[in-house]
Amino acid sequence: MTVWDVLLLITTMLVMLFGLLGSLLPVIPGLPIIWGASLLYAILTGFEDITQSYLITFGLLTVFVLLMDYVAGIYGAKRMGASRWGLVGAVAGMIVGIIVGNLPGFILGPLIGAVAFELLIGRKFKEAMKAGFGTFLGFLAGTVMKLVLSFIMIGVFLWAILF
Repeated sequence: MTVWDVLLLITTMLVMLFGLLGSLLPVIPGLPIIWGASLLYAILTGFEDITQSYLITFGLLTVFVLLMDYVAGIYGAKRMGASRWGLVGAVAGMIVGIIVGNLPGFILGPLIGAVAFELLIGRKFKEAMKAGFGTFLGFLAGTVMKLVLSFIMIGVFLWAILF
């Protein structure tokens, strides 16, 4: 490997790690960032190690998982009776959790936000908790899907480059 190759790989990996962070934080489009880093690496290296089939496969998986993340959140919320305001509360709670900057705040923020907003529109506590829990489960399922695909994409990328 030349110095250029090493610098390109290091830069690509840093961008991918930022994308991995984005798989946890919904304000950062993690999977598209990881895929885009792969694409840029492939273009700059003339598709030597990262092939077009890799890019197409992981591009389609990225779109699929992002759609499933969206569907999982809505399905979990609706399945447990959340209103539109519960969904808004989950997003607000997630943002507050991110600002707080700790793992419990990030994980519990959507649940607390959904419950709080459901209570604000006059739902009973038990209904609000059920809706908040559904929203939380949908959020958790989507996050797990994004994380799994992120690790797979990064792992396959490194395998293709190093072996």
